[in-house]
Amino acid sequence: MCRYNGSLPNGDRGRRKSRFALCKRPKANGVKPSTVHVACSPQAAKAISNKDQHSISYTLSRAQTVVVEYTHDSNTDMFQIGRSTESPIDFVVTDTVAGSQSNADTQSVQSTISRFACRIMCQRTPPYTARIYAAGFDSSKNIFLGEKAAKWKTSDGQMDGLTTNGVLVMHPRHGFTQDSKPGVWREISVCGNVFTLRETRSAQQRGKMVDTESQELVDGSLIDLCGATLLWRTAEGLSRTPTLKHLEALRQEINAARPQCPVGFNTLAFPSMRRKDTPDEKQPWVYLHCGHVHGYHNWGNHREEREGREGRHRECPMCRAKGPYVPLWLGCEAGFYVDAAPPTHAFSPCGHVCSDKTAAFWSQIPLPHGTHTFHAACPFCAQQLSGEQGFVRLIFQGPLD
Repeated sequence: MCRYNGSLPNGDRGRRKSRFALCKRPKANGVKPSTVHVACSPQAAKAISNKDQHSISYTLSRAQTVVVEYTHDSNTDMFQIGRSTESPIDFVVTDTVAGSQSNADTQSVQSTISRFACRIMCQRTPPYTARIYAAGFDSSKNIFLGEKAAKWKTSDGQMDGLTTNGVLVMHPRHGFTQDSKPGVWREISVCGNVFTLRETRSAQQRGKMVDTESQELVDGSLIDLCGATLLWRTAEGLSRTPTLKHLEALRQEINAARPQCPVGFNTLAFPSMRRKDTPDEKQPWVYLHCGHVHGYHNWGNHREEREGREGRHRECPMCRAKGPYVPLWLGCEAGFYVDAAPPTHAFSPCGHVCSDKTAAFWSQIPLPHGTHTFHAACPFCAQQLSGEQGFVRLIFQGPLD
């Protein structure tokens, strides 16, 4: 899941994690559309929906509901994602609050993620194609699109619709590599069709259908559920991604070079990847305007020190550039890296460190924010990027001896 640095703030537990692996099920549980019941009353629709069978109900008016029954598909596995903790949901997702350190930080925010947000259907045979659809089946194996939901009849007589806040997908151009470029955000319908975005996230009027694009997920596809953004990685793509072991080796390599603070002349060291939130005395800090790396010190911070304020907006002793002064943290979620190069750049204003190409990629990605805006954000913590580029090249000083 984008915006988490290797684990959820309070740890990964059960179906609530920062990353999920989709594996072939022992027995296929996929479904596909079959019988369509048209022009029945809501009571009749309820009777049809109550069968031990998956169905999608489209309420057109108080007197008319269309019910599409779904039948077993032995060729696919279905995985469901949503906010609900009910058993049909395989992966439970919660709203991401920028910079939050614990789930308590998110409690006051009213969720915009659907309880049954989306479903992914994976082919059980090579090439294991994965397709995404808006909405998931509830405990009664039903999906209900009420009177107010955007819905319509397609040219071939089938029904389709959109969920309240929608499921948005963006496929990167040139795959998820160091040559990746942002694609275009699209909305996926309940039946898996692709549309341009609505005027606002929950508008009644759907966008235009995009026949030339597919709901097939590719390596690096981004899935936005209006409150949480997921990054889809394929097994092949992950085989080219740095491992945690590789990131740990890069951390040790940086520390072995014994970078020094130009003011205190003390040796700096990135803490172990398990310690991701409390700075220690050897922690590297950076002036984000220029990229000069220091240890923590109070040079040029006398006024703030006297007034008892943290004073993160500081003047760099090396070049006199003024700007935020923050601790550096290694990005620990390997799946967000587009290459295995050394961590040489830091996102602004959060200080998460990754490779040059990784920082450049994420700084170009407009991630949905709220119900109507987009902005680039750090993939490790969700903070909106600031500054001219959104990231800075780090300038370390080596040991004097």
